[in-house]
Amino acid sequence: MALEKPYADIPGTTIFDASQSRKGYHLNMFCMSLMKAPNRERFKANERAYLDEWPMSEAQKQAVLARNYNDMIELGGNIYFLAKIFSTDGQSFQYAAALMTGMSQEEYARMMLEGGRSPEGNRRTGEKPEEKIEEKK
Repeated sequence: MALEKPYADIPGTTIFDASQSRKGYHLNMFCMSLMKAPNRERFKANERAYLDEWPMSEAQKQAVLARNYNDMIELGGNIYFLAKIFSTDGQSFQYAAALMTGMSQEEYARMMLEGGRSPEGNRRTGEKPEEKIEEKK
């Protein structure tokens, strides 16, 4: 029995809830492995080989390889775990947030300093969202 998700209609928003946690468990555990220097070195030496040690979906692996954080979030990634990836790459949270919004880091910083995004178009719609990314089993 699926739980009702009254928050599922917020445009552009993926809520990290219990079902997202289950979907992204192995992705997030891979990310946590990057807290150890030897694992970061192994990952940097051969990303695909390291990813193949984890029972993640192919879509999750491809999102990591492409550094597509929006897809990783939709596939169950939690931004606080995903931070281990962009930190391994020597990048900041600001860099990753800019990438996720389609802005340059400078544009993103300016937008945030000017008060952030307008709430227009970012409110609940009352519609049921469609699945954006289909998992390949």
